Amino acid sequence: MISILLLTGGVIAVLIGANFLVDGASSLAKKLQVSDLVIGLTVVAFGTSTPELTVSVFSSMQGEVDLALGNVVGSNLFNTMVILGIAAMIYPLQVHSNTIWKEIPMSLLAALVLLALVSDRWLDGAANPGISRAEGLALLGFFSIFLYYTFLVAKNTPPKELHNVVKTYPVYLSLLMVAGGLILLVVGGRWIVIGAVEIAERLGMSKSIIALTIVAAGTSIPELATSAVAAFKKNADIAVGNVVGSNIFNIFMILGVSAVIKPLGLGSITILDISLVAVISLVLFIKSYNYTVSRVEGGLLLLMYVAYVVYLILQS
Repeated sequence: MISILLLTGGVIAVLIGANFLVDGASSLAKKLQVSDLVIGLTVVAFGTSTPELTVSVFSSMQGEVDLALGNVVGSNLFNTMVILGIAAMIYPLQVHSNTIWKEIPMSLLAALVLLALVSDRWLDGAANPGISRAEGLALLGFFSIFLYYTFLVAKNTPPKELHNVVKTYPVYLSLLMVAGGLILLVVGGRWIVIGAVEIAERLGMSKSIIALTIVAAGTSIPELATSAVAAFKKNADIAVGNVVGSNIFNIFMILGVSAVIKPLGLGSITILDISLVAVISLVLFIKSYNYTVSRVEGGLLLLMYVAYVVYLILQS
C-alpha cells in the first residue's frame, strides 16, 4: 500500500512540477529574449534529467551497474518512443529547423558514441566491455561542447522566434515557479522510483528489466509530463527540445559523471539494448526531415516501445 501511495503521489507531484517548470521557464525565456528551444534544451532538460542523474550516480557509487547504465539506456528509449509518441498524439509536432540540423544529429552522435564505447569486446577483444573513467571524462567533454553550442544559440537567437502563446509572469514569480517545479520533479521522481522498484521486486523481476523499464519510465515521468503539457499548449519547441536535450544530457553528462565516479561495465544490459538507442535516434533523425511528427507516427513509436518491453519480458 505504501509503495502504491508513493507511486501515485509521485505522479501527481511531477505533473504539477512540470506545469510550473514549463510556465516559469517559458516566461523567463520571453522576458530574457531567449527562444523556447534553448530553454527546452537547457533549463527544462537539466531539471527533468535530475532524477536520472540521482539514480545513476547513486547506483554507480553502490556498484549497481544494471541500474546506472540501464536507467540511461531505458530513459532514452522511453523519451524517444513514449514521450515523443504521446506528445505527437496530443498535438502533431512541427519540428524546428535548428533542431533538425543540430540538436537531433547531436543526440544521434551521443547514441553512436555510447554504442562505440561499450563495443570493446567486438572492436578490440576486451574481456570486460564498458565505460572507463577516461571515457567518462570524454563524455563530459562532449557535454561541455553541447553547452557551449547552446550558449551560442541563445546568444544569436532573434526575439522573433519567441512564441506568443507563452504567458508572462514577474521575474521573481517565474524563478519561484522554476525552483518549485524542479523540487516537485525531483521529489516526485524519487517517490516513483522507490514505489515502482518495490512493486517490481515483489513481482520477482530482474534488476536489468527493472532498470530498463520501471526505473527508466519512473525517472522519465518529468520529461513525459513536461513534453505532454508543452504539446497540449501547442509549444512544439519545448516538447521536442526537452526530449532531445534530455537524451543528450543522459548520455554525455549522466553517464559521464557516473563513469568518472566508478567505471561502468555492461552487467546484464545487452549490446542489443544500446543498439536500439542508436537505431531509434537514427529513425528520429531521418523522420525529422519531414518537419512534422504526426499523430499516426506518434502511435507507431508507442507500439515500438510496447514491442520492446514484450521482448524483454519474453527474454527474461
